[in-house]
Amino acid sequence: MKATSLAIPDVVLFEPKVFGDERGFFYESFNLKVFEEVVGKPVTFVQDNHSRSVKGVLRGLHYQIKHAQAKLVRVVQGEVFDVAVDLRKSSPTFGKWVGAHLSAANRHQLWIPEGFAHGFVVLSESAEFLYKTTDYWAPEYERSLAWNDPMVGIEWPYTETPTLSAKDAIAVMLQDAEVFE
Repeated sequence: MKATSLAIPDVVLFEPKVFGDERGFFYESFNLKVFEEVVGKPVTFVQDNHSRSVKGVLRGLHYQIKHAQAKLVRVVQGEVFDVAVDLRKSSPTFGKWVGAHLSAANRHQLWIPEGFAHGFVVLSESAEFLYKTTDYWAPEYERSLAWNDPMVGIEWPYTETPTLSAKDAIAVMLQDAEVFE
């Protein structure tokens, strides 16, 4: 498995080695030993989530201010543009973002550590999105950062107005967001 740190080095793109022939394909989607060597610390995943969304749905940018979750995300059907925004105030990349195209075809996965807001927009007709988290969902601590905050300046590759949940439609701008030290 190839691992590449993105422009924010704590965010890592994983590209599996795929073995395929006329029968289909096989790849190792997760190996704890390799994963922990790459991220440089022990990681325990406690929850797996699976969502399906249609084209133009933008989910995020979500984070939990307490019980912060790191996530390992991937797409098993369709394609999304996935984004992580650094909300660690002490970080030199505070307020910066990185993004990656994740799809069933490329089989890439993205590691998003604690201290980041996360979101994605669906580029295909639909997409099924899987992710592992390092802490449980805690709705009382969940926050949403505005997807279109000009201070963050995410360059979404979707030109229409995205479909948002009610929660995401009232998300706050970075200047008003609760952030991590």
